[in-house]
Amino acid sequence: MPHPKTFVSLRAIAGGLALSLALAAGASAETRLRMTIWSANEAHLKLFNGIAEGFKKENPEVTVSFESLPFETYTTALTTQIAGGNAPDMAWIFETTAFDFVNSGALMPLTKTLAATPGYNLGEISPSATERWSRGGMLYAYPFSTSPFAVFVNNDLIRKAGAKTPAELIAAGQWTWPAAIATAQAVAQGGKGGLVVRDFNYQAWQYLSSVWNAWGAAPWSADGKRCTFTDKPMVDALGFIHDAIFTKKAIPGPGQNVDFFAGDAAMTITQISRASLLPKDHRFDWDLVPLPKGTTGDYAIVGQAGIGVLQSGKNAATAAAFVAYMTNPENSAKLAQFFPSARKSLLNAEVLGKTNALLSPAQLDKVVISGIATGKVMPAHTDFARLQQMVRSGLDAVWQPKADIPAATRAICAQIDPLLAK
Repeated sequence: MPHPKTFVSLRAIAGGLALSLALAAGASAETRLRMTIWSANEAHLKLFNGIAEGFKKENPEVTVSFESLPFETYTTALTTQIAGGNAPDMAWIFETTAFDFVNSGALMPLTKTLAATPGYNLGEISPSATERWSRGGMLYAYPFSTSPFAVFVNNDLIRKAGAKTPAELIAAGQWTWPAAIATAQAVAQGGKGGLVVRDFNYQAWQYLSSVWNAWGAAPWSADGKRCTFTDKPMVDALGFIHDAIFTKKAIPGPGQNVDFFAGDAAMTITQISRASLLPKDHRFDWDLVPLPKGTTGDYAIVGQAGIGVLQSGKNAATAAAFVAYMTNPENSAKLAQFFPSARKSLLNAEVLGKTNALLSPAQLDKVVISGIATGKVMPAHTDFARLQQMVRSGLDAVWQPKADIPAATRAICAQIDPLLAK
């Protein structure tokens, strides 16, 4: 029986021939595809450009470029391009805006293209991973990244503060949120940052789901029709976070910018794609561990990103063919270095270890694989941009030293309930 790698190679060759024939029939002498992405990270761009070069070798008439837009304003910049008649051919789409993009008709359905690509094996994509990106049985964006949130750790700072490392707490069965905040507080008392919820910055509140889900809290009900900020789990979670910020000083407060990856904080909560930011000179002893236990026990939060083809792009069919190439089994294995795959065959420590040299098999198993299997996706809703702004504004009252949290959450629900009920 041929080695499994043989099958991958044969599939890649067959797929490349099919794509070449399809593109030769429909593409012009020279076709330029543009994909917007949020990352400007050198390692990410090198990976994407390498895949684009592979596609061009099989389809010389097609050139693919990647346009990096700032993370903080990414979706606004993308929608501005679309509204202004300058839509990219493909776009990286956040999980928070998936419903808006899928339901608006902005995206080209991909199911037929992917299913018709030899060797693509669309059937091995986890249904739970594609749920947010599908409508009416059709897939409108491919979830190329299904990445759990985890805690990156600076063991050097923690040991210097005389505290137990998360690994030691895990071994003792004591890795809980109170213990994590106590460790962060010890480091903060020495002048460094404690625990940083990366990308939150008192603006993008949805990243706090990596914390408040430990209490079983959520911003709205499962059907999306009722605000749940006033429910006890959320009020309790916000109270815990507020105490960690303003009393214990364990979480950097408003206006404080602390970078874990520069060696300035004990811990940070973020996705494993940010491992590419770890210093190459190994200036500190780092670790990666699961989120601490909460009142509901173990839990996991997953962030997703999809690749969609814009209907208003000039080369939608060719762009869909590139998405099929970029996310085929072979290239999905490459992407898994930073962006854990939705493909079941790639969700094991042996396969992930081949492209994740930074992470140990234990880290891959306990953080990545277990997180994907059990994690809930970050909150999202139709018209998320407006909801995000309303909640952000309402939470400003929480981020005060003497906040009345129940009153603030009541005000938030009064604002967003009418929108949720539509």
